[in-house]
Amino acid sequence: MSGATRGSLSVEALYSDHHGWLQCWLGRRLGDVMDAEDLAQDTFVRVIRTSQDLSALEQPRRFLVTVARGLTIDLFRRRTLERQYLEALASLPEPQWPSEEERALVLQTLLELDAMLAGLGRRVHQAFIYSQLEGLTYQQIADQLGVSLRTIKSDMARAMEHCCLYRLQHDLP
Repeated sequence: MSGATRGSLSVEALYSDHHGWLQCWLGRRLGDVMDAEDLAQDTFVRVIRTSQDLSALEQPRRFLVTVARGLTIDLFRRRTLERQYLEALASLPEPQWPSEEERALVLQTLLELDAMLAGLGRRVHQAFIYSQLEGLTYQQIADQLGVSLRTIKSDMARAMEHCCLYRLQHDLP
C-alpha cells in the first residue's frame, strides 16, 4: 500500500491505492468498461457510507471485492426486474401503456420492494407476494406452496417483521 500504512488506512488512501485495481477487476468480470467504472465508484461511495473501521482492514482488496460483488448483484437484479417490467408492459395494448413518469415511479417502487424483500428465504418471499400482491388467503398460499397453514403464518410474521425493520432502517414511511 503506497498511501497508507497498516492501522491508518483512510478512504482517500484506500481509493488511491485500490481504485484502479478494482475497476480493472470489475471490467474483467463484467466485460463492460462503463459498468466497471460505475460500480467501482459506487463501491467507494458505499465504503464512505459504511461504519466499517478501515484502519482495522488487513485485506482491503478483499473488502472492496465483497462490497463490489454485492453492488454487482444489485445491478443485475435491477436490470432483470426492469427487463421483466418492460416485457410485461409490452404485452399490453399501446393505449394502456403508462407515461414515462408513471413507468419510472412503478419501476422505482418495484426496485424498492425487491430490496425490501431481499434476504427473505424463497418460500417466505413467495408467500408474501402471494398474500400482498395476489390477494391469496393464508390457506390458499399453504395449498399453493404445499406446506401447513401454521408454516405460512410463521412465514408471514417473519416477512412482516423483516419489512418493518427494513422501513425503520431506511427511514421509510
